[in-house]
Amino acid sequence: MDSLPPVSTPAPSCVAVIGGGPAGLMAAEVLARHGVAVTVYDAMASIGRKFLLAGKGGLNLSHAEDPALFLSRYGERAAWLAPLLQDFGAAQLRAWAGELGVETFVGSSGRIFPVSMKAAPLLRAWQHRLRSMGVRFEMRHRWTGWNAAGEICFDTPAGALAIQPTALLLALGGGSWARLGSTGAWVPLLQRRGIRIAPLQAANCGFEVNWSPFFRDRFAGQPVKNIAMASSAGPFVRGEMLVSDYGVEGSLVYALSARLRNELGTDNTATLRVDLLPERSADQVLAETSRPRGSRSLASHLQGRLGLQGIKAGLLRENTTRADLADPVRLALAIKALPLRITASRPLDEAISSAGGVPFEELDAALMLKALPGIFCAGEMLDWEAPTGGYLLTASMATGLAAGQGAYDWLHRETKLFHIKI
Repeated sequence: MDSLPPVSTPAPSCVAVIGGGPAGLMAAEVLARHGVAVTVYDAMASIGRKFLLAGKGGLNLSHAEDPALFLSRYGERAAWLAPLLQDFGAAQLRAWAGELGVETFVGSSGRIFPVSMKAAPLLRAWQHRLRSMGVRFEMRHRWTGWNAAGEICFDTPAGALAIQPTALLLALGGGSWARLGSTGAWVPLLQRRGIRIAPLQAANCGFEVNWSPFFRDRFAGQPVKNIAMASSAGPFVRGEMLVSDYGVEGSLVYALSARLRNELGTDNTATLRVDLLPERSADQVLAETSRPRGSRSLASHLQGRLGLQGIKAGLLRENTTRADLADPVRLALAIKALPLRITASRPLDEAISSAGGVPFEELDAALMLKALPGIFCAGEMLDWEAPTGGYLLTASMATGLAAGQGAYDWLHRETKLFHIKI
């Protein structure tokens, strides 16, 4: 693949990569292709734990859409990620997977999947290739920071370990799903070295709504399909959500999580607007709510004239008053922009991913910490976020590639190789 260098003769330098997720593995591959001796350290018993979990329902590798639209998914960090995604975007990821013998396809939604839909075969092939390139793996090695001599320290099953590689590449993940290794324990370790860290927050997460006991008992666990949704100030986006016992979750909610989280941070309240009938215009809905219904009940009228029934009808009744339902104009407005009051986001550890981390402003263009030369960062530990749909994995691997290449370039800019001293 053009974005990765060919395998070359090993050089005398060595790099420690801490983190065995997609970002760390991609960095290790880039370095190994350059002939650099690489050891990957991970606190878990095996690599790619979160990657494997993501593939349980079908591994979504990336998304085949217009590059400008793809880039817009990264919000405020799009400009920082643009050059990295240009080097390793959806097309390059598919080509890379193909080199591993993993055929991919584009689904009807534009999402890219392996033909097998599984993560394990890809991860096995990837690890096999890395081992064949000389990459070493050290599992159950939990990074604990630096000692007084500037050595990198680990807790291991055999006891404490201190090493002093030529360069260090950190790909430690965010703070969600701690049981899979993303604990955020690295935050104070870098803060003690003077690195500014944006607080880790839940992203791609569910949000709490104070459902009535009746609604919760009847509808929790049910999907709400073919709707559109917006935050209080943003545009409507079509998709579906899931009603849970605590509130709402699902792909449409995740896509709005950054906006909702920011609104909650302002005054501890946020509002979702739900268009229950996005295929009908506001005028069409108003025409039907204004139509005389005779002896029919309102529920029967809405079902017969608008097809509004089941959980959608339940949501409408849950979030309106008797006066709203009695007034055709207010009823039509509620159907097209039903307000759901959000009271809180779910805990960080439940989130699919996290926002916050090492700001790009702390890094140079090669993803090296400006204050700590020879130390590079990649993946979800950087301060960016994106919705689900392959965007998280693509950018994690793109940053891993950039950091790996940056580490190699840094090693060979030096006139004399030296150990990192902190």
